[in-house]
Amino acid sequence: MSPNLHQHVQRHEHRHDARGFVAAVEVACESRGLRLTPLRLRVLGLIAAADKPIKAYDLLDQLRADHGNAAPPTVYRALDFLLENGFIHKLESINAFVGCHHPEEAHQVPFLICDECSSAAELCDERVALLLGEQARERGFTARAQTLEVHGVCRTCARKHNSG
Repeated sequence: MSPNLHQHVQRHEHRHDARGFVAAVEVACESRGLRLTPLRLRVLGLIAAADKPIKAYDLLDQLRADHGNAAPPTVYRALDFLLENGFIHKLESINAFVGCHHPEEAHQVPFLICDECSSAAELCDERVALLLGEQARERGFTARAQTLEVHGVCRTCARKHNSG
């Protein structure tokens, strides 16, 4: 393992703080000169409030409860803005979205996705992204993006199985 990998360790757990997350995105938008429209803010708030990754059509259903005329392109445009600016992550394997724990900085993180309860944990340990990048460069490969999704069973679900 490269010595550089030991210098960039950032490992910590996150608590779900929807209000704090939305506030951090608002600050990031203001500092970057980005326009966080009311619809983008609403979609962001719905993602932040979800206790697990949320699908675009579930977001659409919730938006229609407030605004009966919300259409799929409207939701997808808001999601595109949030993704492009690093405020949310898309979990491709389950086609769902989660808020980013560090909306103020661009980064690549792996996710641990529970196949039982559909929870997703952002693994904030940049050694994984650094190692993948290093391995790619050693092979002459120029990586443009990384999305690592690890599927399995979370601790809570495993305990349910072991106690039952």
